[in-house]
Amino acid sequence: MDRFNAYRVMWILVFFDLPTETKKDRKIYNDFRKGLLKDGFSMFQFSIYLRHCISKETAEVHIKRVKRILPPKGHIGIISVTDKQFGNMEIFYGKKEESLPPISQQLELF
Repeated sequence: MDRFNAYRVMWILVFFDLPTETKKDRKIYNDFRKGLLKDGFSMFQFSIYLRHCISKETAEVHIKRVKRILPPKGHIGIISVTDKQFGNMEIFYGKKEESLPPISQQLELF
């Protein structure tokens, strides 16, 4: 099986809605967001971050990392989809269609 086919390569999407009423809440929000960025996630939209992974196994490692930094309050969703499924997404800015975000180059060490 081809290691880089569109059904093996995965995308992880993390959706979150966290409280920001207090200074402490805002710090927790920023720490969570920075943790996602540190782990290679990119902002797709406000409170939606995504990460390209070379395999389901790699995706599972990054999902575990997200779970370790979950804040105590708020709603967080994590979903992984294949590259093929992600490629079927239609993105619009208003009525204007946009292209999918570029795949960042990531070095994978074994």
